Amino acid sequence: MFRKGLVFCLLCFLFGTVVAQSIPLWEGFDVKHGKEVTLTPYLSENNKDGLSVIVCPGGSYCWLDDETEGDVVARWLQENGISAFVLRYRVAGFGAYFWHYRILFRGKQHPDMITDAQRALQWVREHAKEYHIDPEKVGMMGFSAGGHLVMSAACFYNTDFLNNKGITTNTSLRPDFVAPIYPVVTMCENCVHKRSRRALLSEKYQHNAEMCDSLSLERHIPQNCPSVFLVNCIDDPIVDYHNSILLDSALTANKVDHRYIQYKTGGHGFGASEEKGTAECRQWKPEFLNWIRSLNLSKGRPNNN
Repeated sequence: MFRKGLVFCLLCFLFGTVVAQSIPLWEGFDVKHGKEVTLTPYLSENNKDGLSVIVCPGGSYCWLDDETEGDVVARWLQENGISAFVLRYRVAGFGAYFWHYRILFRGKQHPDMITDAQRALQWVREHAKEYHIDPEKVGMMGFSAGGHLVMSAACFYNTDFLNNKGITTNTSLRPDFVAPIYPVVTMCENCVHKRSRRALLSEKYQHNAEMCDSLSLERHIPQNCPSVFLVNCIDDPIVDYHNSILLDSALTANKVDHRYIQYKTGGHGFGASEEKGTAECRQWKPEFLNWIRSLNLSKGRPNNN
C-alpha cells in the first residue's frame, strides 16, 4: 500500500497534476438516487490564475458520456493549467429510456440535474482554499445535454434548488463563466432534441407547455448572465445546429458577453478527443483557452450573486 502511494505521488510530481478520488456530493443528505452523484477533481499544480471548470458530460439526459465528454476533457484542462471537476449528475437512465416507466413512477427528472449542478458549484467554492483555486473563477463546461445543464445553471442561478434539500448557503450559485459545446437549448422550437426533452421532463411532462417554456433557455437569459463560450457544427446529426443559433441570438439580444464559433464540420460528440470530429472542430480547444484567459474575472460577480 505504501509503495502504491509512493508511486502515485511520484507520478503527480513528474506530471505536475493531482487526481483525487470521486467525492459523493449528497453523502449525509436524504436525496433520492443521491449516491450516483459524484465530483471527480483533476487539480492542476500549474494553475497560476486559480481557474477551475466543472465539466458536465452529455448523453441526452439519459446517460453520461463520462469518458470523451468528461474525464478526457478534465485531463486536457488540467494539462493546460486549469483545475477541473467532472460532475456525474443524475440522469433518467437506461431503464427509463427503454421502458418508459416514469409514466407511473417519478424516477429521475428535472430538477434533479440542476440541483446536482448547484451542489457542485457550492462544493467547489466552499473547498476552494483546499483545492488552491479562486472561488470567483469557477466556471462550467457542458456537452450536448450537459451544455443545456451548464447554461441552465447560468440562467437560473437566482433559483436556489438546494433549499429543498435542506441546504442553506451563502455561496454564490452563479457560475463565473459557462461553455456549452454543441448544446441542447430549446424545449419548444421545431429544432428541439426530443430525447433530451423526454429524459429531462419525463414521459408525463415532456409536452407540458409550461414546463417546456420554463426550460427553453433562449427564453430565460438573465440580466447578469455570465460570459458564454458557445460552439457547434452545422453538420451535427444529433442536436440540430439551430439550437445554438437560438442561444446566440438570445445572448446578443440581451447584450451578454459571449463568443460563438460555428464550424461547418465536426458532427456531434467529439468532446476533447483528438480523434473524433474533424480537424476543423477540434480548433475549439485552443480557442477556448485563449477566450478564458482573456476574460476579466477579477472584477467579481454581480451583487445579487
